[in-house]
Amino acid sequence: MGIERVRDAMITEPRSLPASASAQEAGEVLTPREVRAVYVVDPAGRLEGVVTRKTLVARVVAAGLDPCTVAVGAIAEEPHSTVDADVPLDEAFRFLEEQDAERVPVVEDGRLVGVLSRSVLGRRLAEDEEPLADASL
Repeated sequence: MGIERVRDAMITEPRSLPASASAQEAGEVLTPREVRAVYVVDPAGRLEGVVTRKTLVARVVAAGLDPCTVAVGAIAEEPHSTVDADVPLDEAFRFLEEQDAERVPVVEDGRLVGVLSRSVLGRRLAEDEEPLADASL
């Protein structure tokens, strides 16, 4: 079996919206507890930014803006980091550990293709470890 890549362990079809979508729409996407971020993409699917609940509160609610009229493209934050879909899994895990990141967007030629979760990746790597041979045999 060859070296597994990020594409083999990523969550496909991440929640994304076009930059023209409203903050209200982003809030709807972020309502389920398990959804931590919505990714803002251009018409070609290239990652432009990230919106989280914290972003919505700080840049819309606290600022007294109308979430129905604020475009997510105007409030999206630059992603702290991204990882390429072809990076080996062990390298990606080390990167997430070094960045102390729980999740990172996965890109391919700048296009958003998935999300890599440190917890899912850690379980995947643990499952793939082969048991050590008994040295006393």
